[in-house]
Amino acid sequence: MEQPTFKFIELLSNGWLKKYLMHYELPNGTEKVYDAISRKGPEGYMRELTRGDNPPHVDAVSIIATTDNEEILLIKEFRYPLNAWCVAFPAGLLDGEEAIETAVDRELREETGYAVKRHPDGRPMMRVLPQPSYSSNGMTEECLAIVRAQVEKVCEPQPEPSEFIEVFPLPVKDIPRFLEENTLPIGSRAQLVLESYGDRIGPGSEKNL
Repeated sequence: MEQPTFKFIELLSNGWLKKYLMHYELPNGTEKVYDAISRKGPEGYMRELTRGDNPPHVDAVSIIATTDNEEILLIKEFRYPLNAWCVAFPAGLLDGEEAIETAVDRELREETGYAVKRHPDGRPMMRVLPQPSYSSNGMTEECLAIVRAQVEKVCEPQPEPSEFIEVFPLPVKDIPRFLEENTLPIGSRAQLVLESYGDRIGPGSEKNL
């Protein structure tokens, strides 16, 4: 299967989000220049672009959390790029080489006041999906670990001063109504997962939960 040949990257802007020009050669010999953004510096970005068969570097976690009260844990967060509140799952960046389990616990506590429940033997009641996903693969290489977790309320949320977040536990039985009535922007992951729940709890299908 033919594909473009990667040549090099060119750093254009060196802020918290860095803008790059990616240089490729197409199979017909012509050059293709593509705009991309990354949080990584040139060295880290090149490592990711040329990693071959090595696993991707996980940059962030997105948490599909449920409670013992048959709720799915959502947040409403003010998102600066949208200048609007957005419905989403709790999520956040890993701190350096932080373990996924540690990042999940930290982000849940900070954003929601919830934490991952544990089995009697101490194991966390969570599962990291085996396939990492990408937040917007037409623009950035940001890689997410999607985590399913059973959670419980343990404290009050402690968001950063610039973060504006409302915790929003949504009863599973109310998901179809929410999807019909919601007018706020919604993250694509939250929308897809909620729609899948909604499909399962249509008329006569409650027994499939």
